[in-house]
Amino acid sequence: MQSLMTPGHKPVPVEILEAEIRRVCGSFDLEPMRRTGVVNGDVTTRRVGPFDTAIVALDASEVARSPRSIRQDPGEYFFLLVQDAGQCCVEQGDRVAELSPGDMFLVDSVKPSNFFYRGERSNQVSLHIRREEMMHRFGNACAGGLSISRDDPLWLAMRAVIAKMLLEEGAQAQLGEAFLCLLGAYLHSNRVSGARAETLLSRALAMIDRHRADPTFGPRELAARLNVSERMLQRHFRPLGETPGHRLLNRRLDLAHSRLSARKGEQVAEGITAVAFDCGFNDLSYFYREFRKKYGTTPGAVARCQ
Repeated sequence: MQSLMTPGHKPVPVEILEAEIRRVCGSFDLEPMRRTGVVNGDVTTRRVGPFDTAIVALDASEVARSPRSIRQDPGEYFFLLVQDAGQCCVEQGDRVAELSPGDMFLVDSVKPSNFFYRGERSNQVSLHIRREEMMHRFGNACAGGLSISRDDPLWLAMRAVIAKMLLEEGAQAQLGEAFLCLLGAYLHSNRVSGARAETLLSRALAMIDRHRADPTFGPRELAARLNVSERMLQRHFRPLGETPGHRLLNRRLDLAHSRLSARKGEQVAEGITAVAFDCGFNDLSYFYREFRKKYGTTPGAVARCQ
């Protein structure tokens, strides 16, 4: 994806870059990757439409806004963070997003947040949108941090308006209003789809339980039956702390454990093979390895102890 900006990475003392970030964005703490006292980065500002905007380049380990930082500097803005180059993992509350070039995250300045760069070069564009106006327009729909999905067509429209504001000097007020209208539409659709998301997850879990014994059934087939992309499906599983593939594997192992426990007095070796294939596994060595990893014992031990 084409970058919006081309900021420079130059050696800067950690305390100087941290001071620049604080001057432009508010109270944040910068943690360098190396103990040299120097990071490669830069912070510049410009007016983008009606928004003050920071262009931040760095190769730090982490940037954090702690509760202490918020007490010192309560914050008046939402930061619409656009990952322009490199990678960044954003954590705010229970929301976690791995940002690649083009991804966006709406950061709430009154909530603690962490930005992990792992020492890799990262370029970000941060639009500063006044919090008072956002809360007046959109209420709590924008509070607490929000990842903006690039699977949504509104993501593309928002990025196009940002690119146009960066390129053009005229009609900035109109473009700023157009951007806020698009953001509002996204927040509204995201709020409405909350119930739909829960329903989709419930359907996915039920479908996994129904088809777990089928060795041909996997995450791709699950996504296709639910009429969503695999990436979107993974996002719905994040609150569970697992992927669709891990969920399917665990449910197959649960089924196998239950059936082995019920096989009393049968030939152990033949029973294990039959159970593995009947529970959706077509690779015995993989089955044995994952079974031991989950239960701390072998399938044979489970069958024999009954």
